[in-house]
Amino acid sequence: MVLDPEAGKAEILKFCEEKSKSKTKFYFNDFTKLFPDEKSRAVKKLLTQLVQEEKMVFWSSGSTTMYGLAGVGKQAASEGED
Repeated sequence: MVLDPEAGKAEILKFCEEKSKSKTKFYFNDFTKLFPDEKSRAVKKLLTQLVQEEKMVFWSSGSTTMYGLAGVGKQAASEGED
C-alpha cells in the first residue's frame, strides 16, 4: 500500500465530517473516489481500521453496505443494542 495509513484515515474522517451536514452514511465507492490511485482493498483496510478504532460504524441492510461516523445519524440511537 502506497498510501500512508494515518494520512488516509484522516482524509476519510475529514471527508465524512465535511459531508455530515447533508449525509451521515456513505457507500464504499464514495471512499474509493478519494483515492483513485489506490486499490479498493487498500481503502477497505483503512475503513476496517476506523471501524475497529470506533471512529466509524459499519452499517448493512443486507444488500447495501455503508459507513458513517460513529455517533452521527439515525443509526446512532440503535448502536450498542443487540
